[in-house]
Amino acid sequence: MSAELSLETTAIPGLLVLHLPVHGDNRGWFKENWQRAKMTALGLPDFGPVQNNMSFNHAVGTTRGIHAEPWDKLVSSAHGRYFGVWVDLRQGPGFGTVVTTVVDESVAVFVPRGVGNAYQTLDPDVAYSYLVNAHWSEAKIPEYAYVNLADPTLAIPWPIPLDQAELSDKDKAHPLLADARRVEPRKTLILGAHGQLGRALAALFPAGVGADIDTLDLTDPAQVAAWPWGDFGVVLNAAAWTDVDGAETPEGRVGAWRANATVPATLARLALEHGFTLVHVSSDYVFDGGLSAAVTPGAGWTEDAPLAPLSVYGQSKAAGDLAVGVVPRHYLLRTSWVVGDGRNFLRTMAGLAERGVKPSVVSDQVGRLTHTANLAAAIKHLLDVGAPYGTYNCTDGGAPRSWADIARAVFAAHGRDPDDVTPVTTVAYYAGKDGIAPRPAWSVLDLAKLEATGYVAPEFPPGE
Repeated sequence: MSAELSLETTAIPGLLVLHLPVHGDNRGWFKENWQRAKMTALGLPDFGPVQNNMSFNHAVGTTRGIHAEPWDKLVSSAHGRYFGVWVDLRQGPGFGTVVTTVVDESVAVFVPRGVGNAYQTLDPDVAYSYLVNAHWSEAKIPEYAYVNLADPTLAIPWPIPLDQAELSDKDKAHPLLADARRVEPRKTLILGAHGQLGRALAALFPAGVGADIDTLDLTDPAQVAAWPWGDFGVVLNAAAWTDVDGAETPEGRVGAWRANATVPATLARLALEHGFTLVHVSSDYVFDGGLSAAVTPGAGWTEDAPLAPLSVYGQSKAAGDLAVGVVPRHYLLRTSWVVGDGRNFLRTMAGLAERGVKPSVVSDQVGRLTHTANLAAAIKHLLDVGAPYGTYNCTDGGAPRSWADIARAVFAAHGRDPDDVTPVTTVAYYAGKDGIAPRPAWSVLDLAKLEATGYVAPEFPPGE
């Protein structure tokens, strides 16, 4: 029996063996078969079990076939020892890899989706426990993958030869490895796929499934219920209401809250139900721009700074942040001053420079641009390296600058005199204009947390 809780990796990626402390006395024994806080701290995925199954075999040598179900599970023994076999049936270079171990009351094994499992009893009256993160139904059976227990390619060292073991006819008829179905990975869904960020994400996730409101309206309960959420392992939410001033109108207020708060809340509920990783993009507008003492002058906003939005847009984004934050597997990226493939501030300034216009540009709002290519790359990096879930700031690198500073740099890059850009205050720029949302004056986001994961944001030359 193990003296302390520990975890070991195996030759199958994601297949983990837990050694459990079992405390016994003259009355029997006790163990913590599933302890979320302790086990996830060791590296077990926070897989969100929703059902506990039990099975029982009386005779020694009873052997259950190699089945790969479409969910993650934690298997253990409630009573007795069994010989456990796991075969990687996932598409990829590890296909066919075999891991075996003896499981008793002190051992539990985390089995990721697509890895087949088989068990052979070594004691009489063995009781198995399975924690799974999807509800069982007959409709899911066609998604199973199987391989034959006696496949010579696998060369499984069964303690009790199969010709002396108790097997079902179904298990005897399973295909050999060469003919077994390869379990494809769960797909990636890109919401807002036709927007600037959506297009940048599609370039880095070419196998991703794109959806927009015309193909999936997340405010329509019927469409949400009909969508195959279980097919997706990652959902990238690049859809949002971004018309900051439009959100101040009666119609815009409804639209902004629907897109920026209600939809993320719906996605959060679905992520909890189906176990996918939710990636959501937020904004510097959730902060007050330095009106309070929430940020040290000259420093950037950290991820845990208190929310204090000034505008309807900022309020709706902050509400979406709070909803996404309840999802165990989530990445929330806060960003600022987004520019991408299409109409944006840089292209506007370049056009003015080329036409000989001398614009007035706001000089008392300070931050950093965020190119959509950079934001998409940061999202992919967090997913690829398995960074800790949570909130991350992401902008371009380089020194913070005002809108006027950026405009002057664009003018210089196009051969114009930077002094042709006239700096003005926000109040002066919007004087006489109605329906203007308040803008944060200080939009600089601290990038240290993202950089600690190994991603250093690039600085783009002016005009790019």
